Amino acid sequence: MLVPLYVHDGAAHLVFTKRRDDLRRHPGEISFPGGRQDPEDPDLGATALREAEEEIGLPPDAVEVVGALQPVPTIATGFSVYPFVGLIEPGHAWTPSAGEVAAILELGLDDLRAGYRRERLLRRGIPFRTDVYVVGDQLIWGATARILGDLLERLDARADRDLAGR
Repeated sequence: MLVPLYVHDGAAHLVFTKRRDDLRRHPGEISFPGGRQDPEDPDLGATALREAEEEIGLPPDAVEVVGALQPVPTIATGFSVYPFVGLIEPGHAWTPSAGEVAAILELGLDDLRAGYRRERLLRRGIPFRTDVYVVGDQLIWGATARILGDLLERLDARADRDLAGR
């Protein structure tokens, strides 16, 4: 999975996909571009870049992979997601995959931080409390929220170290 990150006018933004409502897995959910590794992919980083190109039209050569986040298990499907953070330039013209992506969302980190809360959700008739991020009418939860939380914690820790002069 690729976590596309860019800075515009001094503010950091992330690029998400809103999945189509008619998909079998995770319909209508907000996620980062990603998918299963193909046999031709030399490694999971290459998978993340290939999937981002297929889902949102982001060419691999337009991405500087700067690191990986903790692998995150998905509860509903039992997969492990391996997120890679990639720096991109702002202003990209997106080409969403017609078969998978309903919309591409560019959300600011400040808005995401401000939208953090714990909420009670209902999944398959079972209520549970979980971390969510809400920006406007967009709800980010599940594995995507856990990946986002990991990224924000790391960015905040880095900012704290930078402020301390380390």
